[in-house]
Amino acid sequence: MVTADVDLVLERYPNASRDSLIPILQDVQQAHGYLSRDAVVRIGAHLRLPASKIYGVATFYNQFRFQPQGVNHVQVCRGTACHVKGSAAILDAIKRELKIDIGQTSRDGQFSLEIVACIGACGLAPVICVNGDFHAGVSTKSVAKIIASYRKASQNDKSENS
Repeated sequence: MVTADVDLVLERYPNASRDSLIPILQDVQQAHGYLSRDAVVRIGAHLRLPASKIYGVATFYNQFRFQPQGVNHVQVCRGTACHVKGSAAILDAIKRELKIDIGQTSRDGQFSLEIVACIGACGLAPVICVNGDFHAGVSTKSVAKIIASYRKASQNDKSENS
């Protein structure tokens, strides 16, 4: 599956050079969800660049992921309004609750965590977003309840699909 996703993207860049690296990385991540080790190697071969150069560029930018996203993707706003209203403490509470760090996915694949510069809901600060659902006025105390609601929803989805 990874190979097919990457090959479809690379076909759109038949005579690509180093200048095409970022658009290729973006397209592969869009198609595959993240940049796997195999994808990086294949991109390097296509561009005739070592994988270390590909990783060097990809790790420089926050937009690129090297693990698949969790079923529930948690974004914590760290914009000015959210920062002033305590988003650092909320981020810490989420990290403790999920037992993961920024950019990681939980072992069960249920949650991934990302920080964003601004969600654009400053009047509702502090804000987190889970799978596109905004949670406004989040407190460190409400974090466990929010996470629990997504865990429960995931368990319900599993039991319905069994």
